[in-house]
Amino acid sequence: MNAKYQKTIYACFVGYVVQAIINNFVPLLFLTFESTYQIPLSRITILITFNFGIQLLVDLLSAGFVDRIGYRVSIMLAHIFSAAGLLGLAVLPEILPSAYAGLLISVTIYALGGGLLEVLVSPIVESCPTDNKEKAMSLLHSFYCWGHVGVVLLSTLFFRIFGIENWKLLTVIWMIVPVANAFVFAKTPMAPLVEEGEKGMTMADLFRSKVFWVLMLMMTCAGASEQAVSQWASTFAERGLGVTKTVGDLAGPMAFAILMGSARAFYGKFGDRIDLDRFMVGSGILCVLSYLCISLSPSPVLSLVGCAVCGLSVGIMWPGSFSKASALIRNGGTAMFALLALAGDLGCSGGPTLVGTISSMASDDLKKGILAAVIFPVLLVAGVVLSRRPMDRSSDRS
Repeated sequence: MNAKYQKTIYACFVGYVVQAIINNFVPLLFLTFESTYQIPLSRITILITFNFGIQLLVDLLSAGFVDRIGYRVSIMLAHIFSAAGLLGLAVLPEILPSAYAGLLISVTIYALGGGLLEVLVSPIVESCPTDNKEKAMSLLHSFYCWGHVGVVLLSTLFFRIFGIENWKLLTVIWMIVPVANAFVFAKTPMAPLVEEGEKGMTMADLFRSKVFWVLMLMMTCAGASEQAVSQWASTFAERGLGVTKTVGDLAGPMAFAILMGSARAFYGKFGDRIDLDRFMVGSGILCVLSYLCISLSPSPVLSLVGCAVCGLSVGIMWPGSFSKASALIRNGGTAMFALLALAGDLGCSGGPTLVGTISSMASDDLKKGILAAVIFPVLLVAGVVLSRRPMDRSSDRS
């Protein structure tokens, strides 16, 4: 790798830590919101939907403005929105007539940052000169997992020492991370995503490619497979095992994130020796088995083990889908990454929303909700198999 781009890569790693903060900190407070602000579970589900729904909208619109204002300005705005939303989370519920409205506004603001991060970080790394793009992408996405682990572990320690009632102070502390990284991105070198003299594909070009639609399906299912369990892991552990919040957070989302990060770090280390398609198919099958273990096991402990194994199984899905897209569609440009992020965030919103909806219909039985979500890893495996078949790629540019 060109040494001058090392700082850019590190800033992108931290960018995914910021993404982990805004996606995984609030779920740790679901039961706190429920008790403090008297918000029912059905309305808390809307916070998840709003977060990923706004990110989805940003993904859709970003292809039209990112290239115009530039990657540097866009990535700095992503961090500013993330920080502002976290600050609002601590302030707005207290000063607005409706605490729930304050939460929704805050989630909307930091979701703007999250959507931009999802569109920008992967192509910035893709543009940097690296020896193996697939390994670099998997290692990059592992930092989302380590960020997730850090959020859960440090937040849990904070709540244990200072009490859950001081969660607003911790929210402000987490805000420091995006603020600091915004300053780093102000000075890092940026490489062009599309080589000089060439032109990135338009949305119309992408829509004519059959393999692109298969990749969109894979990204949707990757996001849904991951978040359907991740977003509910803490609540599932607390209710299913009857344990304290501290034990629930450690046994649920942190175990999930550690194993997900381990899978990505493993491929980031040994990816040049492993066939990506086979690894993704095996992971998809393992994901199906973990969902069945979570939802059908009579033992709460085995169900929790299934949650952890699910983290291991979904690790390669998101970065693997990005890597396959970069390999199968050359010069996809900003439009391709934006639409893939759109599909991924659609899955991130739809997965936990499906689980929450089915669970509410079944008297808040999360097991039934998670069982319904098994369709997502099944479809992802089908997508990997389809992407290996010869397709019409007449719109792909060489």
